[in-house]
Amino acid sequence: GMHVEVKDPEGLVLSRQYGSEGRFTFTSHTPGEHQICLHSNSTRMALFAGGRLRVHLDIQVGEHANNYPEIAAKDKLTELQLRARQLLDQVEQIQKEQDYQRYREERFRLTSESTNQRVLWWSIAQTVILILTGIWQMRHLKSFFEAKKLV
Repeated sequence: GMHVEVKDPEGLVLSRQYGSEGRFTFTSHTPGEHQICLHSNSTRMALFAGGRLRVHLDIQVGEHANNYPEIAAKDKLTELQLRARQLLDQVEQIQKEQDYQRYREERFRLTSESTNQRVLWWSIAQTVILILTGIWQMRHLKSFFEAKKLV
């Protein structure tokens, strides 16, 4: 058997024990990194003695995760109503994707502007250091030549 734990950024979503066969689904409304932990509850000796452990993990995200024939049967929807719900789910998924792309573009723009500011200040600092080093070298050489009475 297997012990399954699913965590989203806010905490534990699912924690369940399954027998030799099982299936689990979960819905998370929180964006971010999700963790799926699968733990075998069989002993190592059983695995070495010829026992097998096979895990098939099929992850479906977005409107592909919905079982529309099951939804139609449960809610008693007509063919047209079911198709309308599918289209609404697709529109919602497209809108979420666009929002995510806008968010990523905004983060990229902020990172680019920050990098641009740092490059600007670094080049200004290098120029100031170069000018100050040149002035110091000129004064030092002038004092050196005056001390040796060459000028």
